[in-house]
Amino acid sequence: MAMTVHVDIVSAEAEIFSGLAEMVIAPAMQGEVGIMPRHAQYITPLSEGAVRLKIDDDHEESFYISGGLLEVQPHKVTVLSDAALRAYDIDEKAALEAKQRAEKRLSDKQAAFDYTKAQAELAEAMLQLRAVEKLRQLKK
Repeated sequence: MAMTVHVDIVSAEAEIFSGLAEMVIAPAMQGEVGIMPRHAQYITPLSEGAVRLKIDDDHEESFYISGGLLEVQPHKVTVLSDAALRAYDIDEKAALEAKQRAEKRLSDKQAAFDYTKAQAELAEAMLQLRAVEKLRQLKK
């Protein structure tokens, strides 16, 4: 049986993942890092991108984060991010529609609306679309 490390991926809104993995691959600011069980303690800022978990030889899970912080302890890895999504939860069509709605609201200078909310909706849609694109690149 392979050694594992406990991994928590947490966004500002919810815990996205909590479980065991054989390896964590994350987009650190200085480049992609791979974390395995018993890794030395380590803290680093994260860039926007994909966090991949090797659960076992046959199973890998992908998540997309908006950036954040990676904390590594010998038996625990924590990813903290403002926004994090499971790869399979992303609905590309819905994200495109949300992006178009937000862009339309932001371009209509006559309409009364919550500018901050429209910006947040646009940012979330863009995050999801970038996630879809990045995850497609990883599969190639």
